[in-house]
Amino acid sequence: MVSTSLKGPVYVFEYPPRFMPPEPTLHNFVVAWTSKRFDRYFLNSVLVTISTTLLVVLFSSMMAFAFARLKFVFKRPLFYGIMIFMMMPAMTLIVPQFMLASTLNLLNSLSGLVLVYVAQNLPLSTFLLTGFLEQVPRELEEAARIDGASSWTIYWRIMLPLCKPALATAAIFSSLGAWDEYPWALTVLNDPLKRTLPVGIAAFHGVFYSDWGLVFAASLIAIAPIITLFILLQRYFIKGAISGAIKG
Repeated sequence: MVSTSLKGPVYVFEYPPRFMPPEPTLHNFVVAWTSKRFDRYFLNSVLVTISTTLLVVLFSSMMAFAFARLKFVFKRPLFYGIMIFMMMPAMTLIVPQFMLASTLNLLNSLSGLVLVYVAQNLPLSTFLLTGFLEQVPRELEEAARIDGASSWTIYWRIMLPLCKPALATAAIFSSLGAWDEYPWALTVLNDPLKRTLPVGIAAFHGVFYSDWGLVFAASLIAIAPIITLFILLQRYFIKGAISGAIKG
């Protein structure tokens, strides 16, 4: 991908192929960013991903706290129901999601993307955070309740600061899920100005000809934010993924 993005059209299909072209160029990156409203697609993806990640982290942490630390009716059946939803293939839900979005007047809108992405990413994030919160010593919660702390105070001031690794893991997974999602965005968006990056990059392909150097340059620009996010949060990611996946 890196090699092809630095090649001009003459060198893309040369044989034998060379990793580095004799005349590497950044022309593909310039054209990718300045053509076909790519900057608008990038901004749309940023808005959708940030909104999805914030909502998923907030709601999944609340749900995980309830499942891990509180007692209520149908606690286990509800948790298992969420896990079953997590195992369902996303493609099987496109038709009911489309009908729901149509009823709520969310077709051809970024809000329709965010709503579905939040629903898709909540189960996994809830599962990871529940496993992490179950490992927090009960003594911390009991001491806080003796001091008069409410459940909300315990959640907000004690549990959230303690589960930063799990929150970082949930943020990475939900960000990735929203950033590179293609089928639902292709189905629900008709306005070219509301396209996200995956749909926009697909538009770079022609019917009879595709400029692969341009396509790969656009793809590299698209994956750069996710790689940056992972690098920034990687020290939390491994710890959070391992701890959250182990339920005691």
